[in-house]
Amino acid sequence: MTIKKIPAGSNGVAATAPSALVWLRRDLRCHDHAALYHALRRHERVYCAFVFDTDILDALPTRCDRRVEFIHASVLELHDGLQQLAARSGAPGGGLIVRHGPSLTCIVQLAQALGVQEVLANRDYEPQALERDQRVAQALGELGIAFSDYKDQVLLERDEVLTQQGRPYSVFTPYKRAWLQRLDAFQLKPYPVARYARHLAPPPAGERLPTLADLGFVPTNLHALPLPTGMRGAQQLLHDFAPRMAAYHEARDYPGRKGVSYLSVHLRFGTVSIRQLAALAAQQACEGSAGAQTWLSELAWRDFYFMILWHHPQVVTQSFKPEYDRVQWDEAPELWQAWCEARTGYPLVDAAMRQLLHTGYMHNRLRMVVASFLTKDLGIDWRRGERFFAQHLNDYDLAANNGGWQWAASTGCDAQPYFRIFNPITQSERFDPDGQFIRRYLPELARVPDAHIHFPAAMKPVELAACGLRLGVDYPQPVVDHARARERTLMRFSPIS
Repeated sequence: MTIKKIPAGSNGVAATAPSALVWLRRDLRCHDHAALYHALRRHERVYCAFVFDTDILDALPTRCDRRVEFIHASVLELHDGLQQLAARSGAPGGGLIVRHGPSLTCIVQLAQALGVQEVLANRDYEPQALERDQRVAQALGELGIAFSDYKDQVLLERDEVLTQQGRPYSVFTPYKRAWLQRLDAFQLKPYPVARYARHLAPPPAGERLPTLADLGFVPTNLHALPLPTGMRGAQQLLHDFAPRMAAYHEARDYPGRKGVSYLSVHLRFGTVSIRQLAALAAQQACEGSAGAQTWLSELAWRDFYFMILWHHPQVVTQSFKPEYDRVQWDEAPELWQAWCEARTGYPLVDAAMRQLLHTGYMHNRLRMVVASFLTKDLGIDWRRGERFFAQHLNDYDLAANNGGWQWAASTGCDAQPYFRIFNPITQSERFDPDGQFIRRYLPELARVPDAHIHFPAAMKPVELAACGLRLGVDYPQPVVDHARARERTLMRFSPIS
């Protein structure tokens, strides 16, 4: 699906058009910003707007949502950042217009009221977002207002990385090789927004920024978490990670260690530029850093899943490999509740789920472990786990979340067969060897010795008594036997394969 634009000069708008509106969505920053750069370069007056979209917010199951609070805090900082950017250029403008309502209505009415000739935005690749943008573009077009969109949240998009036969890749490794060959200095070059900041226009008189309460939401525990918000928060985390990047390839799989960047939520909402991150990684990789090379590969994974979603939007509800839609998953309501409530009896799984429930974050290695456990040990449909993550993850992103869950369930675009089944005990022994992470989120196991921290159910009664642990009371018995569950999974998949 492509966005229709009004044919009027270069990129659908005359070069001398005096005013434009930049519609910010998942790009909450005022530097290295594609749509903002193009608007400022071509227009005399540029307004900036963000919509708290009720089509999205009203569907949330609770009015206590960390993501909404993160966005709200980041929007406030963005407003200040735009004002400061304008002031440094000697302009009286800057600032952000904020609306609360359906995006279609808000953007069309605002563009008309401001009298702009063009609305510019950075591309979103999710099916619902594409449909929304198509409807906005059509409504604007009926008013004689152009709509233009730009690549910004990914490095290489849509058809930029294809096989020699001109088809999209379906396996990551060959995609990554082609992606690395295609990636060059131009793709990593930042957009010089500040050069044209004098064209920033002030919001109309009487505009005010809504409070969280105005939006109908209440504060969460966000500010008690080690998750700084906004552009400054992103740069703080990046400054912390930069010297650790060299060890990323060794440290990234250990949830008890500070081995990852913690930038995923900032990438999700665009408070940091993907080009800034990739340029830093590419520089260190060229200097021989194995950690930087691995982190750059993770950014390639991100582009890969966006590409998959663009070319195969059916993956939102169906298996990437259609034959696996015939898999017969179990309902198992008691097992489902045990997984959701961190009561499986497998400490690494339960600690990971508590991390998610308490903080909205889950370490990437653990996302694979708990997803494998739900689909391969409990036999529950990956779509249910995906929806649960969508509800709780601060950094929830449809493309990556869907790709990750289908990878774990062996229904997705992965070269590994269905009999890749993570053993939750050996995963724990390997990646949390001293139980540091487990004890952080399962304090009831604090006195369990290292030899048994990964599976207390194997302890003898005298050993349980020695550390004061009552299985079934203080900590649950295992809800399934992994060896038997593995055999059931093999039987579940084998008739289809």
